[in-house]
Amino acid sequence: MSNSWIMTKMPEFVRDTFRDFCLAGNALEEQFETFDRERSVSFEALDDLIGTKMNKGLLWRLKDTAHLLFRNEIGDPLSGRFLDWGMGYIFHEAFKLREDSYQNLNYAPLFSNLRGKDTALPESIIGQDFVQVVEQTEESMEREISRIRFIIARCRKLFPIYLKSHNDNALLGRLLFSQNHLVVEVFREEYENLIDTIYGEQPEMLYVLASRSLRLGGWMKKAVEAIEQAFKLNPNNNRVLQEKEIVDNWTKTVKV
Repeated sequence: MSNSWIMTKMPEFVRDTFRDFCLAGNALEEQFETFDRERSVSFEALDDLIGTKMNKGLLWRLKDTAHLLFRNEIGDPLSGRFLDWGMGYIFHEAFKLREDSYQNLNYAPLFSNLRGKDTALPESIIGQDFVQVVEQTEESMEREISRIRFIIARCRKLFPIYLKSHNDNALLGRLLFSQNHLVVEVFREEYENLIDTIYGEQPEMLYVLASRSLRLGGWMKKAVEAIEQAFKLNPNNNRVLQEKEIVDNWTKTVKV
């Protein structure tokens, strides 16, 4: 894989890494909330998120893309290095959680069925000691979930710092506009800080960049929605006016 190819794909890697972090964070938190209620997670859901080396799931792809992005970033920003470590850590902790969830799903019920049988037999008495292992598996799952939640929370604080230097990335702007509900759901009360940190005193640029990307991709109706949002925020920004003129001209052509 050549460095020149990686450099040309950087805007996509930034977009994909941030998008997949949000998708993975949302999916994992859904499982964690299930654990909070029921003391179990879905092995099938985790297995799908992780996948295999030949059929990589979302978390595996996130780890690989993060390595390509952050290990080839010009200037080697510290925020990128920490994010690279964070994506890898989340993946490996989820890997361990998947294994524990498999044990919990397949072996804990089997042990429960055996516990009440022939309790006077020596082997039954010895077998009761296995309860410690069953309990430790659940404790391991709780620790793994706690660690993943902790790392995800810190990555939410790191991403705004890292993405600030990518505030001209049109693909990122399009993602923030088109999948806003997902980003808000993952960042919650930190969403406003995310946008403020990336775009500073020009939050309208999110929508200008989104409009441009959507327009070039042929999604003109969505581009209209995006540039209208930008115009509402700042009708005096020259880049807003330039993009709006292009989109308005298209609108007039369609109406004619």
